[in-house]
Formats: sequence, structure tokens, C-alpha cells
Amino acid sequence: MRFGPVPLDQAEGAILAHSVPLPDGRLRKGGVLGAADIARLAAAGLAEVTVARLDPDDVAEDEAAARLAAALVPDPAGQGLSVSTAFTGRVNLNAVGPGLADLDTAAIHALNRIHPALTLATLPPLTRVTGGVLTGTVKIIAYAVPAAALTEACMVARGAIRVLPVQRRTASLILTEVPGMEEKLAAKGARAVAARVAALGMTLVQTVTVPHQTAAVADALRTASGEMLLILTGSATSDLHDTAPEGLRQAGGTVTRFGMPVDPGNLLFVGQLGDRPVIGLPGCARSPALNGADWVLERLACALPVGDDQIAAMGVGGLLKEIPTRPQAREPKDKSRA
Repeated sequence: MRFGPVPLDQAEGAILAHSVPLPDGRLRKGGVLGAADIARLAAAGLAEVTVARLDPDDVAEDEAAARLAAALVPDPAGQGLSVSTAFTGRVNLNAVGPGLADLDTAAIHALNRIHPALTLATLPPLTRVTGGVLTGTVKIIAYAVPAAALTEACMVARGAIRVLPVQRRTASLILTEVPGMEEKLAAKGARAVAARVAALGMTLVQTVTVPHQTAAVADALRTASGEMLLILTGSATSDLHDTAPEGLRQAGGTVTRFGMPVDPGNLLFVGQLGDRPVIGLPGCARSPALNGADWVLERLACALPVGDDQIAAMGVGGLLKEIPTRPQAREPKDKSRA
């Protein structure tokens, strides 16, 4: 592509590089200059104009964006994405339903290294999305790109972005009460968990409140009907053999992990009861703010593995925004007294 000022008599058929205000209106950048446009520019007293002129092996921005988007999303329905019409070198890739952004990061890095004008920007890996959320955007940062570079990008990044759909559609919530616990605390927790489940397009089919006792938790787990089982205790789970984990074992299940390197959210446990995942939610799950339980809930809802390796890897980036209502904040308000 050749870019720069040219005399008006050489500008017809070229792409206008910058918008030009004229007495009778404006010629907008990106348009292909025709004879009438040249006449308007001449009538305004201009002798030259800055344009982009495509070489024989160039692909114009909208065509390039459309071709790259088609390579990235060859199966929109299967990949859970809608693909917009190219406009000013941009194509948006939007989620069609709830799930997690699944990226081939190596392929996307390779794409973005091929040519500076060929770009794909995405949400971070495993970001939760809902229908309509912009998950990725293709942008051609020039009026054209070399065909060879575009062909390489389409090959390298084929199918590199998708939305993993939610596969577990229902959940049961078990709340435990301790003596002297305020009713509004349990209600607050139930609302926050219900909102999290709904945001994933799931249904909270059951909410049960039981005493904070191992046997009561076990009984509630045995009769729970959801595809995922969630436990929010009135007293924080502080050990692998505390009330809720022991209740899961007593119900015939297993505890696969206690604790996670995400804050807020440290005091979480994960287990299994038959073929159903169980999450022992940390106390911060009573707040709608993001915490480690969200990451575990989202991944299990999408049927992704959540074991020691996956949870351990959450530590990088796991220092989340502080929740102001936490009983014990990370840092004292008066740091001089720390």
C-alpha cells in the first residue's frame, strides 16, 4: 500500500486517508474517491489530497477483517459466537450465551506477530461472558494489508476463539446456621449465590437451611437434586476436617481440595458426590463482589476440570479487589498501627 499526498488528478480511485471539511459538507476518511469527489475538492481550492493506494497484492480493510474473522470463527454456532459485518476494518465477535471465553493464546500471539496491521484483541482467558458480550474484536489498522500476511494469519489462528457453554444447568444450595446467627446474613448469602447461578444461565432449584452439624450437612447433600451442590456455612470452614467437608464425606463423597491462593476466597473446598461437583463456598460468597469461588463455580458449570493444578494456577492474578465488608481486611485502615 502506498500512502501520502497526491495531486488531485492522480487521486481518483484512491482511498481518502483523512476526512476533509468542504463548504458543502465533508468527505469522510476511508471512502474511495470518485470523479464527483475530485470535483468538490477542486472547487474548494485544494490541489492535493492525502490518500492510500492499494498495490495489486493488497486486501482492503473490510475484506481483510471479514476473512480473518471467518478463519477465527469458522463455526459460529459451535463456537458460541456471532460475527458482525465488517465496518471500517473491524469485526466484532460476541458471545451468544453464557459461558467462558476459551482462547488458543499461542495462536492469537502468533497472529498478532504476523503484521502490525492485523490484530485480534480478546477478553482474558476464561472470562465469564453472557449473551451479547464482546469477546473479541478483529481490527485492521490500515486501509489494506498484504494478501500473504492475511493468508498466514488465517491459517495460524483458525478457530482460536470460542465460548465454552455452561453444561451443568441446575444447582442446590445448602446453608448452615449457627446459634445466634442473624437471619439476614443467611438471606444475604442466598441472594448472592442465586445471582451468581443465574448469571451463568443456571437455575437454583433448591435452597435448604440446616443446623451447622456434620450429620445435617450430610443428610442435605444426600437429598439435594441439583447438578452442582453448593454449601455456604454459617461458620467459616477452617480445616480440611471441619463440619462441611466432614458432612460431604459422611454423605459418601470426597474432598479433593481445601484452600486456594485467591483472596478473597481462600477458605473454599471442592469435592465430589457421585458425578456431581460440590463447592464449599467461602464466607465472602455472601458479597456480590468477585472472589475465588466465582472462578471455581464458572469452570465447574462449564464442565472444566478443577483440581489441585488448576486451583494452584489461580494464584497469579488471584489478588482480587478487597471487599469492604469483610470482618478482617487484608490491611488495617490505620497502617501506622499495623
